[in-house]
Amino acid sequence: MFRQPNRRTVLHGLAAGAGVIAFDPLTRSWVTGPARPHTGSGASDGSDAGNGSGPSDSRARIPRLDGTLLTDPASLTAAADDFGHIVHRRPVAVLRPGSVADIVAMVRFSGIHRIQVAARGQGHATNGQAQVSGGLIIETTPLDTIGTVGPDTVTVGAGAVWSAVVQATLAHGLTPPVFTDYLELSVGGTLSVGGLGGQSHRRGAQVDNVTALQVVTGTGELVTCSATRRADLFRAVLAGLGQCAVIVSATLRLVPAPTSVRHFLLPYGDLATFLDDQRRLALDGRFDYVEGQAVPDAEGAFTGYVLEAVAYGPPAGPEPDDTALLSGLRYDRSGPVTAETLGYFDFLDRLAAGVAALQEAGLWSWTHPWLNLLLPGDRAAELSRALLDQLDGQDLGPGGVALLYPLTHRRLHTPLLRVPDDPVPYLLAVLWTLDPADPAAVAARVAVNRTMFATVRAAGGTQYPVGTIPMTPADWHRQYGRAWDEFAAAKRRYDPHGLLAPGQNVFPG
Repeated sequence: MFRQPNRRTVLHGLAAGAGVIAFDPLTRSWVTGPARPHTGSGASDGSDAGNGSGPSDSRARIPRLDGTLLTDPASLTAAADDFGHIVHRRPVAVLRPGSVADIVAMVRFSGIHRIQVAARGQGHATNGQAQVSGGLIIETTPLDTIGTVGPDTVTVGAGAVWSAVVQATLAHGLTPPVFTDYLELSVGGTLSVGGLGGQSHRRGAQVDNVTALQVVTGTGELVTCSATRRADLFRAVLAGLGQCAVIVSATLRLVPAPTSVRHFLLPYGDLATFLDDQRRLALDGRFDYVEGQAVPDAEGAFTGYVLEAVAYGPPAGPEPDDTALLSGLRYDRSGPVTAETLGYFDFLDRLAAGVAALQEAGLWSWTHPWLNLLLPGDRAAELSRALLDQLDGQDLGPGGVALLYPLTHRRLHTPLLRVPDDPVPYLLAVLWTLDPADPAAVAARVAVNRTMFATVRAAGGTQYPVGTIPMTPADWHRQYGRAWDEFAAAKRRYDPHGLLAPGQNVFPG
């Protein structure tokens, strides 16, 4: 799915000055020259190099493109950064595609010339996962079309953000079943990692609610895949960290949307009780959304907890009954309890005002060495207590938060979304915001993240791969466990030259 830009405007801008016209394999650099007018589908593989009309025989002409290939310092600097603001790998070019054919052409061209490639959506990675040193970045943001909303599915471009998707589907009384808490992430980005949220205990991850994908493989093949069509590729792309293909569109499952929700914030003073109540809610399904936070006291010790739970109203569910919903829960009734009715989109987009405030204050550009771990449920109390104790007295920073909430294993079907082998695993996410003026503190935080991950892994846990945990190929092999052999086979089949997403460091270079 793709919204076509004004081709004449794009080409006029190139014709006004120098454009990228070729790649020099000897110097591994792009060659600029007078931009040439061009037409065609963008499917050239660069084989017209050395035809006497441009670069010398040692240089390969770039394919004909509907979009633009950027090599200016500002574009390269932006592509060498992400939301983490910790890792900086500078590419040699950035593709802003004008069509899916541009992606096909440039991936094929990159294969011929062994140029590594990474797809970049909203740049919300925290550890350079969507960066590539000396390679090509493919921006997916232009792929933001939202197709016709059907009775139970919608096909959207990989660059569409979830806020736009749900606004489009709500016009038809429908919604995707699962959302991350922050809605301004791209569809392609979250499907590459999994897409967990408060609805996951009932609806699985976002990757569990995809019926088909259109992708460009590492060999430059445009493929539609699903659970019944090229199923090995479908399994390798969903939560596959961009290793086998670039997602260009996805068909998402839709369900009836509520018009309003009943939203609760319930305080707890005991970790074990908090986790037990979350587990009960994950298993009995009385709430459509269940999350929670660990809250530091005045000294920075995590001694309080808040359970966040939401019940959907009609037409997605019955009229919420507070008495029935809260029955049996052992929250602290002397503490501050919130019970309010919100519009459905207002609930989904509740972080927007806080994010805007952080952006206005310049704090969005601080470093974010996030820690995202999946704990086995039978050891969740022990592990989360030990990990939170290590954070006592440490300021999480402006907007920082420690999330702790349950999933249900039986709802998580995607092979590459690796979760502990436990009926109710928990996500522990420590979302740091640190001052970039203190790089030593940031480096120390990353090192501690790695140590905490090792502790959790030894106990049967995994990492949810959106955070800042340095990983080796051996670490990934262990993470994927029994899914590794099929994943590695798909990598060999669909990205035989190892071009895609090297920043993840999943497979040896």
